[in-house]
Amino acid sequence: MARKNPNGIDPRYLDKEKAALRRTYRKSVFFNKKELAAINLYCKKFGVRSRSALIRQATMEHILKELEENHPTLF
Repeated sequence: MARKNPNGIDPRYLDKEKAALRRTYRKSVFFNKKELAAINLYCKKFGVRSRSALIRQATMEHILKELEENHPTLF
């Protein structure tokens, strides 16, 4: 019997979307003592549980902002 979705969305579609968002590529970042201390203090102060998610979000926000501001123009 097929799964029922309360939103009426096909579960196969949802599985495909979830698979497309799966993170499969790894990058490593090195921090010095001061940078790591700042990250740890921020996480402790604001209750951040996942430092990798914090760093990923901050990095992607910066990258997407820069790309938006510097997009190619025709004229």
